[in-house]
Amino acid sequence: MDMEHELRELRIQIREKCKISFNLKKELALSKRIEENKSPLYQLIGSKILGSTLRIQSCSDEATELSKCSIQWYRLSSQCSRREPVSGANKFVYAPEPIDVGRVLQVDIVSNGQKVSVTTSGPIDQAADLGCYVETILQKPNNDFNVVIFQMNGRNYSSHSVHLFHVSKTRIKLSKGWMTKARESYSGSMQLCGFRGGGNFAAKSIFWQARKGYSFVLVFESERERNGALILTRKNALDCNVLLAGPDDDILL
Repeated sequence: MDMEHELRELRIQIREKCKISFNLKKELALSKRIEENKSPLYQLIGSKILGSTLRIQSCSDEATELSKCSIQWYRLSSQCSRREPVSGANKFVYAPEPIDVGRVLQVDIVSNGQKVSVTTSGPIDQAADLGCYVETILQKPNNDFNVVIFQMNGRNYSSHSVHLFHVSKTRIKLSKGWMTKARESYSGSMQLCGFRGGGNFAAKSIFWQARKGYSFVLVFESERERNGALILTRKNALDCNVLLAGPDDDILL
């Protein structure tokens, strides 16, 4: 009798636990459906193509104003197994550059201790007309690009006159007529990348640190010239055994 009583009690306990488990599964499924149907707070607008500009846009009344948020953009590795912060990319606008091609981009938006991550729908694609253009300029020993100095050493530049950004096999020179602003050979202290400070001209702009403590933000005439110049200078620098990238960039990611 004692054994039958224990078995009966055990069956009752099992039934109760099954009910609890069933109810928990229902609550979990409901919670998951609510989360899936919940409207996102932010989204990325803009084409995921080199030469375009990506912008964070709020898409919910519950979203905090972007001006009150902390923002950081990231590059994801080819396997999306790890991500690299893009140093200085902390605005709601980001213009992909050649290093970003083939990689997924992600941005964290943080407000009041809450973090929202938004990711591009796929890797950044190469611009259709860039390949032929790069092949053409790579065949030349020297290339000149018209640029306007937007910033010098982190400060806005007063003059908007056109300068010449001269790229050769061994060095870069920035000049206007007979006046040379900078002339530096490729070296480990040189940095070059797309401008990460946002703004309407981000897709046409680069950041160039000629040497430590001496830097420029330059605006090109077109997105194609900006990206072509980045590819060209990095190729020339690599031929001089110099890996040319932006601050803290892991170009082998």
